[in-house]
Amino acid sequence: MNTSNVKAYGTDSPEADLKQLEIERRAVTSTDVAIDILYCGVCHSDLHFARNDWGMTQYPVVPGHEIVGRVTNVGDAVSKYNVGDLVAVGCLVDSCRTCDNCKADLEQYCPEWVGTYGGFDKHLQTNTHGGYSQKIVVDEEFVLRVPENLDQAGIAPVLCAGITTWSPLRYWNVGKDSKVAVVGLGGLGHMAIKLAHALGAHVTLFSRSTNKIEDAKALGADDVVISTDESQMEQVMGKFDLILDTVPYEHDFNPYMATLSTNGTLVVLGYLGPVDSPLVTVPMIMGRKSMAGSLIGGIAETQELLDFCGKHNITSDVEVINMQDINTAYERMLKSDVKYRFVIDMKSLS
Repeated sequence: MNTSNVKAYGTDSPEADLKQLEIERRAVTSTDVAIDILYCGVCHSDLHFARNDWGMTQYPVVPGHEIVGRVTNVGDAVSKYNVGDLVAVGCLVDSCRTCDNCKADLEQYCPEWVGTYGGFDKHLQTNTHGGYSQKIVVDEEFVLRVPENLDQAGIAPVLCAGITTWSPLRYWNVGKDSKVAVVGLGGLGHMAIKLAHALGAHVTLFSRSTNKIEDAKALGADDVVISTDESQMEQVMGKFDLILDTVPYEHDFNPYMATLSTNGTLVVLGYLGPVDSPLVTVPMIMGRKSMAGSLIGGIAETQELLDFCGKHNITSDVEVINMQDINTAYERMLKSDVKYRFVIDMKSLS
């Protein structure tokens, strides 16, 4: 297969900084779309994968799965996109397409889904490489259309942080008069507030800090509850239909479970790993309350989200950086020193 070399940023070991390197991109097949990348969001998953925190990284790795760009070429069988279209690529670039999950537009739960980076490229027989690069080539079925009215940098994190919060909001039928709470105000949390508010829900932020109150209300939160204040927590016992927990580290879920209404659900979105604090089941049994998990969304659901964002002019709050500043951005991200997502201007790689 014909290939071309493009500039990218990646690393060849968990201890090394990201640096400029060259990777191969395949020539378009009949169903492929070639994209010049304009912006790429920076996700916590990028850092974890680059540093092999999950123990499954194969090097070299080029992170990035919040990609916005322009179509530069299409295969002869492509029907959905034309040269010049503004498009996006999220966390997936392929799946088996035949399993029950794929048939139900739930490609994110396909046992053979292919990640935008760290997956297996069946065409090149190598690992997939992500959006910290000049270009990408993706099958049209995994390319998304971006409304032209949206800020191109601000829409990038919607491809991960946005869809991660949108999918449970839709699955649990959030709408007018729903009572939704969000735990944590970061990349996921700020998108959860914006989207739940736009769906018509009454939105509350749980925070450990009073300095988040003004920011949360500016994003669309109706209330802020300080989770370390026992009196405030008592006032919201049994209140919420849905809680989106976006905190990325191990913490005690029990105080939040008690604030669910009958039939309410707490959805874990941020933390991957064992829960050290024993989960007390009494509130669950006595109120038919649930604890669940959720991943990103499928392609159809992600397109639905982008269309919704276009209609309501919703984007992420971002800080745009040059590609050369990625290592500093990683260190700042670990300290939560960003409101609320970094996005790379890929012109800086030219």
